Amino acid sequence: MLLGIIADDFTGASDIANTVAKGLPGQGGLRTVQFLGVPSEDAEADVEAGVVSLKSRSIPPADAIRQSLAALGWLQAQGCEQFVFKYCSTFDSTPDGNIGPVAEALAKALSTKGVVVCPAFPTAGRTIYQGHLFVGNRLLNESGMQHHPLNPMTDPDIRRWLARQSAYPVGNVAWPIVQAGAAAIAEELQKACAKGETLVVVDAISDDDLVTIGEAVKDRCLLTGGSGIALGLPGNFIAAGKAAGALPTRTRIDGPEAILAGSCSGATLEQVSVHAETHPTLAVDVDAVMEGGFTENEIVRFALDNAGRAPLAYSSSTPEQVRATQQRHGGDVVARKLDALFANAARMLVQGGIRKLVVAGGETSGAVVSALDIDRLTIGEEIDPGVPLLTANAPAPMALALKSGNFGSRDFFAKALERMADDDQRK
Repeated sequence: MLLGIIADDFTGASDIANTVAKGLPGQGGLRTVQFLGVPSEDAEADVEAGVVSLKSRSIPPADAIRQSLAALGWLQAQGCEQFVFKYCSTFDSTPDGNIGPVAEALAKALSTKGVVVCPAFPTAGRTIYQGHLFVGNRLLNESGMQHHPLNPMTDPDIRRWLARQSAYPVGNVAWPIVQAGAAAIAEELQKACAKGETLVVVDAISDDDLVTIGEAVKDRCLLTGGSGIALGLPGNFIAAGKAAGALPTRTRIDGPEAILAGSCSGATLEQVSVHAETHPTLAVDVDAVMEGGFTENEIVRFALDNAGRAPLAYSSSTPEQVRATQQRHGGDVVARKLDALFANAARMLVQGGIRKLVVAGGETSGAVVSALDIDRLTIGEEIDPGVPLLTANAPAPMALALKSGNFGSRDFFAKALERMADDDQRK
């Protein structure tokens, strides 16, 4: 294994696995497998990139550090030459959150400083300029992320946000230096090391910037960021003759389908609305869930009764509705209840014969996949930017799409199921 990636949630893991597996156009990527949790056995010999999926974004920092270091240890044992700590391109965390502590713990374990911090993902509208994170043409704290139910982002200055989480000074490589090329970036990172800056926010406003950053860090053992930070990494290994450049697999799965949506992002709300125009949908009554009047049996019965019609069950709500529900029942309690609801429903659906499963929302995806008896996923072709087709062989052959809340086109749900279908079923 050449490249080892530690992801703080399951959708983020799929996102960066997709980036690494497809590589740059005309070049190819690395043979990539997504592992669900820290594996207990070695990876297959032909795996070139391993992505360890953790559910560590919103847990106590000490637990996130422990899990991340365990993942690092396993990846080191697989022979990895370079490591990436992957978090969301909207930097989802609180001022007391995990990104800074985990990144610094990994840097300490690898005896390195001047570690790149770059959540940019221009394809999805995430860019960094002068250390500030933008979503489209809006600063992060004006993009809707300020209303996130678990990790509200109220400050777009990633340097300032990260400094609240970190023990050491946070640096910045500004965009003019990035534009000057890989050698200029590498020199600036060396200066950061000399100043004692463990973490350094690096500006990026285009995919070309990310490729340049990738070239600049080809000899560095650790970097951190969103999935875009890995854009240029496969090419480094290919250029060095350590990888040939693979193409993602095109496996298709036959069988019935279901869609589960727990994200409350604006993109997911629109996707739910579009899907509801032509497909059966079931709105989860969150108050009824909290009072025990709505259970996973409702979701399972609905999905199986509508097999073949792309049924969607969702708890997605507007920010105002989410805040009202949290005030009535408590935010953490609601999150745990909904995670358990969708996890139990997914397990029962797979037991009932569902073979194609689309899940929207990072926390929801983590809960769902943790409930299924799956230890690894093969990365297939891209459905939409940041979302690949995933396949698993156990407990039965099945296809999945794990979508971060803000990702995907308006018709993503139908598109994902169409990509999963056996070739004989495709129109």
